[in-house]
Amino acid sequence: MFKKIKAYMMPIAMTLGIILHNQVSVLAFIIPYLIFVMLLLTYIHLSWSEIKFTRMHLWLILIQIFASIAVFVILNPINTILAQGVMICVLAPTATSAPVITGMLKGNVASLTAFSLISNLTVAIMAPLFFSVIGVNDMPFFESLLEISKRVFFLLVTPFLLAIMLNKMAPRTSNFLKSNSGLSFYLWSIALTVVTGRTVQFVIDQGKSNILVEIAIALLAFVVCGLQFWIGRRIGSKYNDTVAGGQGLGQKNTVLSIWMTQMYLNPLASVGPGSYVLWQNLVNSYQVWRKRKAM
Repeated sequence: MFKKIKAYMMPIAMTLGIILHNQVSVLAFIIPYLIFVMLLLTYIHLSWSEIKFTRMHLWLILIQIFASIAVFVILNPINTILAQGVMICVLAPTATSAPVITGMLKGNVASLTAFSLISNLTVAIMAPLFFSVIGVNDMPFFESLLEISKRVFFLLVTPFLLAIMLNKMAPRTSNFLKSNSGLSFYLWSIALTVVTGRTVQFVIDQGKSNILVEIAIALLAFVVCGLQFWIGRRIGSKYNDTVAGGQGLGQKNTVLSIWMTQMYLNPLASVGPGSYVLWQNLVNSYQVWRKRKAM
């Protein structure tokens, strides 16, 4: 019963966000707290003996950084909002749910978990620098860098450090969190509903003046999504780690990226990661279907 419900939670969450956009958009302040708890529930399961960093991880993280820069540089002369919306789809870290899909596809879960950690910590360092340069705030560069760093670094790194401390010093609390890790799925659903509602509300407030930009962002997000899965799988195949490579580069933490976009970039650019939610779930659904068909 619960498995069937889970299968439909993504479309249900997004539909509720669209229908109740006026009501749920005011709950945007809870998103950082939900992300914090979701990351903690992910990191608390890390088994350090199984985590090994490989050359594949290095290639994937270099692509995540430099491809996001390249996308922005290429698209910015055309339209800044377009450039921001597509760039964040590349820069966004690996989704906390990626190890689950990797397991369903019979991939290397330990490898994907290791990359997810690297990806999130890299974004904690690089995102404040990116946003300070291309963001919409009027603060001086270093003041902006410090302010964004405090929020993003705390949000992405503190759960990691707290998970280490709990595993070492509070095993009872750690075991309690591990036994309730399924809660992260429902937190993700709530967060997706809220960020979808906020995105829809902002798009409505903009009227039809930017409709072509919004369509272009969504279409390019589709292209970027497909390319990232394909490139990740190609790189992974070189290291006998095809599934982890594809999921590591292609499956993004869209809730986090929508929140960061709405906080530090032009909020309209959140159409990019907002549509990426749909594209990556279509890719994942196809992959799981093809895997089950082959079994």
